[in-house]
Amino acid sequence: MLKRNWATGCAAVLALGLSACGGGSSATDVDATSTLDVNVHEGDFAQIASFTTPGGVSVWLVDEPSIPIVSFQVAWPGGRSADPEGLEGLSQALVYMMNEGAGELPSLEFTRAMEDQAMSFGCSNGRTWTSCSASMLSESAEESMELVALAMSEPRFDEQPFERFRREQDVSLARRETNAGFLGNEALQAALYPDHPFARNVTAESLEALTREAIATQKDAVMVKEGMIVTAVGDISPEEFAPLIDSVLAGLPETGSVADVAPVEMSDPTAAPIVVDLPQPQSRVSFMAKGPSRDDPDFYPSVVLNYTLGGGGFESRLMQELRVDRGLTYGVGTSLSGAPLFSTWSGGGQTKNESTGEFIEVLKSILAEMSETGVTEAELSDAKAYLTGSYPLSFDSNSKIAGNMMSVRQQGLGIAHFDQRNAKIEAVTLDDVKRVAETYLSPENFTFAVVGQPEGL
Repeated sequence: MLKRNWATGCAAVLALGLSACGGGSSATDVDATSTLDVNVHEGDFAQIASFTTPGGVSVWLVDEPSIPIVSFQVAWPGGRSADPEGLEGLSQALVYMMNEGAGELPSLEFTRAMEDQAMSFGCSNGRTWTSCSASMLSESAEESMELVALAMSEPRFDEQPFERFRREQDVSLARRETNAGFLGNEALQAALYPDHPFARNVTAESLEALTREAIATQKDAVMVKEGMIVTAVGDISPEEFAPLIDSVLAGLPETGSVADVAPVEMSDPTAAPIVVDLPQPQSRVSFMAKGPSRDDPDFYPSVVLNYTLGGGGFESRLMQELRVDRGLTYGVGTSLSGAPLFSTWSGGGQTKNESTGEFIEVLKSILAEMSETGVTEAELSDAKAYLTGSYPLSFDSNSKIAGNMMSVRQQGLGIAHFDQRNAKIEAVTLDDVKRVAETYLSPENFTFAVVGQPEGL
């Protein structure tokens, strides 16, 4: 995938008008004249350069000159679970406000400046990570990076976009009162891990308690140099990218104050389904149990098993039994979360209120059958073929490659993961799948939450 000779990188940097290759100092006031120590992983899907910039930024980069666009992501440990108790929604407010004006540019002018550069910039967060991403034309990367640097170092946090955020959150709070998916997840949280930070949600009270000063404080606590990781893809070499990303992140504090989050210790599953009354013609059925973490030897056999259970669309047993054969649902599926702090096996689907009892009964019977017998040879072969054959589609755009690299970095899987993943799938045997099914798929392992007005339970 990489075509460029990185030895020519300094000439390209000079062409951008930067002084990182000699004759001055970089935007970060560090000595950028030394040669970067670049390690190159020659992979099947991407050739990944890993290096640390003169400013101390850890980067994975894929140099792809065929498209004149540069995309990158920056991530910091600490997401929504880092919100102080009583200020739930603070981290969401932070990422919302990060491209709502910076320096002398209020929100509308900042947006117009990005449009003039044909670039994008925005931030988001999950439970345990906060990230910002940007895409820009490689020919105007320096000017675009200046806008990103301004946003990172001098966000305005103005009153008008802050109030807009709160109004949008008010609407979201009202909508979730009739959102069956949210209500089902909330019920599972209350039953299985009620005292963990992952179970805290935004409330009207926490939203009212937010201030712009608290947002600025949270930014300085989370968006810091310590623990920060970067991934990038595009028409740019390490020598070109290093001074640019250093200039973007130069103004961040060295260290922050995000507290560590303990792993989730799930309570024992409930014997009977949890019912949340919601007047509607259908019931939403959600179910959850413990699952293997990414570093567990059972993880890849579980990935193969999950495809046959409920992750393979119409090829899965749940869809065949519950939709095709019985007409009980439009869609039902399952998924694995191998996150280090919270590894689950979960799923859900909707059915008519009057068929809810039958829906859950059939679902449990499928779980019981698979926990006893595993999968067939044909199902194993089909699952492997799909999971390995579809994997290259994860690398068909710059943004996908950057996102996949970031996910691998966040999970600590190592730079060789992309080339080892399919081999681990292919190595799964029928005995592996049967062992995993016996361990995880017993119906008694799962807690069920039903939102609606179910019958037949």
